[in-house]
Amino acid sequence: MSQTNPADRTAGEICAAIAAGELSSRDALEAHLERVEARNGPINAVVALDAEGARARADEADAAHARGEQWGVLHGLPMTIKDSYEVPGMPTTSGAPEFANHMAASNAVAVQRLVDAGAIVFGKTNLPLYAGDVQSYNAVYGTTGNPWDVEKNAGGSSGGAAAALAAGMTPLELGSDIGGSIRNPAHFCGVYGHKPTHGVIPVRGHIPGPPGTLAEPDISVAGPLARSVGDLETALDVMAGPTDWDAPGWRIELPAARHESLSDFRVGVWLEDSHCPVSAEVGDCLQEAVDAVARAGAKVDGSGRPKFDVDSSNEIYLLLLQSIMGAGIPPPVYEGIKENVAQIDPDDRSLVPTMLRGMTLSHRDWLRKNEARMHLRARWSEFFADYDVLLCPVMPTVAYPHDHRDFAERTLEVDGVMQPYWSQIFWAGLTGVALLPSTVIPVGPGSSGLPVGIQVVANYLDDRTALRFAELMDPLTGGFTAPPNL
Repeated sequence: MSQTNPADRTAGEICAAIAAGELSSRDALEAHLERVEARNGPINAVVALDAEGARARADEADAAHARGEQWGVLHGLPMTIKDSYEVPGMPTTSGAPEFANHMAASNAVAVQRLVDAGAIVFGKTNLPLYAGDVQSYNAVYGTTGNPWDVEKNAGGSSGGAAAALAAGMTPLELGSDIGGSIRNPAHFCGVYGHKPTHGVIPVRGHIPGPPGTLAEPDISVAGPLARSVGDLETALDVMAGPTDWDAPGWRIELPAARHESLSDFRVGVWLEDSHCPVSAEVGDCLQEAVDAVARAGAKVDGSGRPKFDVDSSNEIYLLLLQSIMGAGIPPPVYEGIKENVAQIDPDDRSLVPTMLRGMTLSHRDWLRKNEARMHLRARWSEFFADYDVLLCPVMPTVAYPHDHRDFAERTLEVDGVMQPYWSQIFWAGLTGVALLPSTVIPVGPGSSGLPVGIQVVANYLDDRTALRFAELMDPLTGGFTAPPNL
């Protein structure tokens, strides 16, 4: 175990030290509060604190330990939570001024499961307005900078979570993901993230939807970010399971990993696609990681990928994604979008028209697209009969400078060529629309010195296979590295 400052240890190391009596929960908490005080200023990742409430809880954890009591696998662990999840004692704003003073009466379901396992929530982390961007800034708390270079963005929407982890201000985080919101920040900040199979972890208590929403949203998931694969798996085990409504009738028992040795894994590789060109810097890092896996004995197939039409897959994802976004649009704005859609050429399947159509998708058309999505899932299932995991990019570039212009004005530069801003969520949507699990681990840094991550994608409910492969791959590609300028 590392004998460094507790704020530099993984969640698993901290929990082991507390269990062994080598570290108190209070000392672990104070180390993280001191780290927030020392480093948060220019990064602005941790945007709310409940230090006194956390201190009281840490003291209770230490007293319980002295009595021989163990609350759970996270006993006494200090951690932060993305500000889209309701947590009593601190505002839950989702970056929206109208919720600047929203104080929840109870924890979100996933948060409560972490608390029940012994975790101590001491702060909230930043995100974009309503978790709706791949950069993290809002009118309530301002902009989160990337710990590797604060002039670059930390990703979104769990940007504050990933930045806090990279900077050693928290050992574990709870994020959410509908368009890469766990995976993109993990890639930009050089940490680990797991997007679980859809539905494995309840999202109730997350904003958006509005406070009090009971329905589980399509595509969107809750999932952990951390500084090790082992911590991701521990957090998944703690949070996975049905809601109270469903618990009387069923439970979740995720299957074991398909293999335990890297040499037994059959690996498909999909590193390039014209829908979202990948920069040479990112592509080189990914190829080096794939080559390392092959040298270690895995059965790597550079042409192994599912057999479906990529145009159709991307369109289905964008339509279903935007139908979720459209549900929250105020009626006057919604009517204006409908008028604009009516003027668009029905044969125009380019990015922005497709997204606008999705915002006004009728229930009839949603059902048809959902059926098409099921056929996509069938093709993925066929692929995973022959392969155990797929390796693919997370994002097309490393972290880029903050860009707070109107969405319509933004573009993304990839090796000198301007691409549509929203094209960068292609790789996240490719697997997200099929509801698949995906683990992101760092494989950089790239030539710029900034982090690069890779997605390890597995079959539906095969979360443990993705995590196990990521764990085996991690030592080959460098593992977590703290930003050098901290």
